[in-house]
Amino acid sequence: MALAPLIGLTTEQLVTVAQEAGAEPYRGKQLAKWIYGKAATTLEEMKDLPSNFRQKLAESYTLSPLSVADHKKSTDGVDKLLVHHGDQQVYECVLLPYTDRVSCCLSSQVGCPMGCTFCATGLGGFDRNLTTSEIVSQYLLLQSLSPRRISHVVFMGMGEPLLNLASLVPAMKIFHEEIGLSYRHLTVSTVGLVPQILELAQLELPIHLALSLHSPHDEIRSRLMPVNNKWNVRETFEAMKVYQKTTGRKITIEYLLIDQLNDTQNQAESLASLVKGVPCVVNLIPFNYVDTSQGFRRPIRERVRAFRQVLESKGVNVTERVERGHDIAAACGQLAGQHTGKFARRDLSNQIPLLS
Repeated sequence: MALAPLIGLTTEQLVTVAQEAGAEPYRGKQLAKWIYGKAATTLEEMKDLPSNFRQKLAESYTLSPLSVADHKKSTDGVDKLLVHHGDQQVYECVLLPYTDRVSCCLSSQVGCPMGCTFCATGLGGFDRNLTTSEIVSQYLLLQSLSPRRISHVVFMGMGEPLLNLASLVPAMKIFHEEIGLSYRHLTVSTVGLVPQILELAQLELPIHLALSLHSPHDEIRSRLMPVNNKWNVRETFEAMKVYQKTTGRKITIEYLLIDQLNDTQNQAESLASLVKGVPCVVNLIPFNYVDTSQGFRRPIRERVRAFRQVLESKGVNVTERVERGHDIAAACGQLAGQHTGKFARRDLSNQIPLLS
């Protein structure tokens, strides 16, 4: 019988685990401190717990640490890890140190079923959802690499987070309640699943929600993102407006700039009209080259600047993503795509994207 993971359990649940093992309730609180406060990787490290209690736990539980299939460190300080849970179904997580904070980028699925034509993750197809334990374990593993505390978490790694709310929401609650991160420092990125956006809004968690839009025109967005055939730009943005009003949180519009496709003045003007009056920020992301059959190219600097100037002239709050880790294949899915294990890049010619 497989051992159950301790990572991913709340303090309350760990107290129950301790009691079921014949220990006092406070032993469960000690367990939580070792797991979330000290990022312990083995039960043997927990020296203030009685050895017989640790032995009893080991009969049914494991800390469920991740195995590292690959680890690359960029010249700009970024660490990118390719990890798995013993099954060789690999996924990525990234440590991103900045001057004023330390962030990490986590995955929510092994691969992704959304079929976005510009995305390296989509080249690998989809295997499964990650568990709450696997999501939290990514954070703890990255924290073990950082001398500074990781204060910000973004779910912009592999997968569509809102397709895995059953694991995502408990993980975010653990980050807040057990590790002590502010909900306001948690960001979830979505391609725009309207029912799940509305479901997340009803939870009223003050997390930051980011929409991968990439074009305000349905014909262009549908070419880039099959999900647009299910919920078009207007429907998707209306759901984001509901989220913004319900939570009171400013939303982010992620916009990948692809040369001669979605970086035109006309689309910049349409985007400005779409977001007018909505508390939001548009985050521009010049295309980070991925070898796809589409022949997409990164726009020259002048086109990026012109697109931004149109938005700013219309009063739109605009930022441009600080790009990190180019020398270690830091774009999501690139490292997994180079892997030679089970999740090696495979022929997707017969795979139908979800919601296409």
